[in-house]
Order: sequence, then structure tokens, then C-alpha cells
Amino acid sequence: MKIRTRLTLWYATILIVSLAIIGVGTYNEIAEQMEHRHLRHPIWEEAFDETSEMIFPIGLPAIVLGLLGGWWITRRALAPVTALTDAVEKIHDGNLREQLPRTGNGDELDRLTEVFNAMTARLDGSFQRIREFSLHASHELKTPLTVIRGELETVLREESIAPAQKEWVLSQLDEIERLTKIVDGLTLLTKADAGQVNLKFEPVRLDDLVRENVADAKILAQPQNIRVSLDACDELTISGDRHRLRQLLLNLADNAIKYNCPNGSVAISLKRNNGFAELKIENTGAGLPPQLQTRVFDRFFRGDSSHSNAVDGCGLGLSIAQWIARAHHGNIEFASEPDRRTVVTVRLPNS
Repeated sequence: MKIRTRLTLWYATILIVSLAIIGVGTYNEIAEQMEHRHLRHPIWEEAFDETSEMIFPIGLPAIVLGLLGGWWITRRALAPVTALTDAVEKIHDGNLREQLPRTGNGDELDRLTEVFNAMTARLDGSFQRIREFSLHASHELKTPLTVIRGELETVLREESIAPAQKEWVLSQLDEIERLTKIVDGLTLLTKADAGQVNLKFEPVRLDDLVRENVADAKILAQPQNIRVSLDACDELTISGDRHRLRQLLLNLADNAIKYNCPNGSVAISLKRNNGFAELKIENTGAGLPPQLQTRVFDRFFRGDSSHSNAVDGCGLGLSIAQWIARAHHGNIEFASEPDRRTVVTVRLPNS
């Protein structure tokens, strides 16, 4: 129940109780006067009639007028609260620098708005420092990773290297490659949060990108004997950044293959739907339980421990895919039926 409704009910209760008290007092006074004047009996009937003639013609309209006035006053008084609530609901990590409108009259609500503005300013500063730290840390990590990779590749080219040592070097190179992917993905997302990634929007044949992606996915799926199929591919042209769109498709296909089962399947389709290009990637596999599905787009989220141990990855693929979809004014959805199938749906505006 809204505060406005509660206040109106309380106000109505107070008015009715007040009217009842006035009525009882008036009745007692009239009955006492009649008794002193030795008027006809029974006195209470006459007193009640006179009280009714005095109270109801005046009291009931007064109650109705009081209720309407109280409701109007309550609505006017709480209007700034409603406006402040609507403004606060629109706050997210991307618009923390925007100030909530203040009335400037110095009342409690104006003071509350000032406190909210100060709080969002502190949050914006904290987020900004986190972004700067992530960006600087990822940038500083690139140099030592490049140096280590170069040194390992130099060792690998030596003819005198023993087989056991060569295997160890190759293992270290794989780990360096994984770390490099994590650093690159984190750098991209941090720059995207700071608005430092510029996209080149141009007409892109999305159906051509999807066919290329299917061909790449078939190569990636061969070691696990996973069947990749293109169920539908409408001819669609959208406005977007070709490189980022290709990255989006590759991330989704790579996830569909990694989190699959041997001899499983991946079905890809591209259709025109109500002015949108709708891309669906469906795969078999263990899937995710409902309580974890809301977190799939969180950074470094990798499902349960079994997935984390068995599947190579860093947990940034879907986060990057979500950013690319939103940067193209679209959206991405995830749905999974455990032990049956997982479907990722991307909708992008069709030009």
C-alpha cells in the first residue's frame, strides 16, 4: 500500500472519530438541557433527533470535503518524493555524474536529494578509480607477458632442447596465451566502461558474418566431434562495427562448443523478426541451473566448479558479447534447460 493511501485512510479515521466524539458530546448536551426543562419522555429519542439534525447535514459534507482535501494535500506533499524515486530508479553506473534535480527550498526532501547527489558522486569516484586501476594493471601486465613469451619461444627454437623440457615450454606458452587473453578482454571491457572504445558503424551483411562464423565453428568443434549446423540464414544488413560483430559471433560459438558434450550439437540461425536481426545459438550440454543463469554475463563467472576445471576460458566471453550487443543498440538473452540445451539469443536493429 502506498504512503499516500495510508495517510488518506489515517486522515479519514481521524475525521470519523472526531465526528463521533462531537456527535456524542452534542447528544449529551441536548439530553441534559431537555431533562432540566422537563420535556416529554423519552428524552433520548428527542435528543437523538435533534443531534442528527445538527450533525448529519453539516458533519457528513465536512467529512467528504476533508477527505478530498486531505487526499489532495497528501498528493501534493508526496509529489516530490515520487519524482525523487523516479529519478533514483534511473541511476546506474553509467550516469552517476548526473545530478538529481533539487527544489532549492531547503526542506527535508531537498536535503535528501543533496545527500543522494553526494553519494552518487562518491560512487562515481570509486568506480572511476577501479576502472583506472584495471586499465593500468592490464596495460602493465602486457609487457612482462610479451617478454616471457619471447623468451620461451627462443628456448623452444633451440635444437638442444630435451623433449621433456620442450613439453614444459609448450605448457607455459599455453598459460601465457591464456593470461594474454584475460588481459586483452579485461582491457577491452575497462575501456568500454570508460567510453574509450570507438566503434566504426557501417553497413554490414550479417548473414555473411554468420556463414563465416559457422565455418570457423565447425573447425573448432572437430576435436569433440560436435555437429555444427546453420538452420536458417536470412539475408540481413545492419549498421555496425564488422570487427566487433565478428568477435561477438566467435565468442558465442566458442562458448557453445566449450560448454557442450562429446558428440553434441550446435544449431545457429539468423532470422528477421519485427525489425530486428535475431540470432540464435543453441547447443546441447550440461547447461546451467536457474539460480546461476542470471549471472552468466558477470565478469569472470564460469558456472560451477566442474565447468571451471574442465573448460579452458577466463569468464569474459559473454560479458564482451553483451557489451557488443548493447553498443549496437541491441540485447542478448540467455536461457538454459539443465542437461538438455542452452540458447543464447541476440537481437540487433535491422537497418
